[in-house]
Amino acid sequence: MEFLQQLINGLALGSIYALIALGYTMVYGVLRFINFAHSDVLMLGAFSAYYLAPAVARVLPLPSIGGALVVGLLACLICAGLGVLIERLAYRPLRSRPKLTVLITAIGVSLFIEYTGQHRAVFGADTKRFPELMPGTEFHLGSLIVGSNDLVVLVTTLLLLAGLWFIVHRTKVGTAMRAVSHNQQAAALMGVDINRIIAFTFALGSALAAVAGILYALKAPGIDPLMGVQPGLRAFIAAVLGGIGNLPGAALGGLVIGLLETFAGGISGLSNYRDGIAFAILILILLFRPAGLLGKVTVEKV
Repeated sequence: MEFLQQLINGLALGSIYALIALGYTMVYGVLRFINFAHSDVLMLGAFSAYYLAPAVARVLPLPSIGGALVVGLLACLICAGLGVLIERLAYRPLRSRPKLTVLITAIGVSLFIEYTGQHRAVFGADTKRFPELMPGTEFHLGSLIVGSNDLVVLVTTLLLLAGLWFIVHRTKVGTAMRAVSHNQQAAALMGVDINRIIAFTFALGSALAAVAGILYALKAPGIDPLMGVQPGLRAFIAAVLGGIGNLPGAALGGLVIGLLETFAGGISGLSNYRDGIAFAILILILLFRPAGLLGKVTVEKV
């Protein structure tokens, strides 16, 4: 029973990492750089829900499924707009510059969001208690305890993964995304609006980050402007583990990291090293399988 309990907890945590990792891998697949500000969009999604919840509660009761859906949808729209704004102001002017320049800019944008959020005129540096969006119940199966929040996380992640797969593989905009990922110049010659597709990719990835931020906040005791740092780093490792640029790989990597972290936390002697395990995995992957579990090795022509 203890194994099953840890398995459920690990799947719930890994599902959140998978949602964040999908944002990393989508942007990398199209632009070939890591958007380190993505983890801070997660934080903005959680804070959007934090401030939206009292306003929504005046119209719809909270906690409730309907109220939670409205709060989540509004937070997704806000973060999608912020993702497009970040791409337009910070990344688009540097698109023709070396990748290192864009990478450093992404780190700068991340730090700017974090430390701006800590200002007392914005969010403040103190930890805030996240509102209860959905009624929390526990299901007991013998000694096994399954929380309703864990079920919500798992079901939401599965639905979003299915929706993302449908968008990427069964829609015209998804076909354009794959074309831009493969060859931007050829896609532009075929009439694809590169700027629109890249903006859509940032919007979609940022909306997923908003959902992940809300789900993460439901499991965490509180939210603060630095809440996205640790899950963002783990999700980045998950994306590398699964194969950066590979959507199924990002989901698989998130689940693996979540399971390993949860099981390590339950083993005496390893619980103090659970934070280091993810980074040890990153080192091993870069040494022995840099393309990741599901990634393909490509030869770059010079």
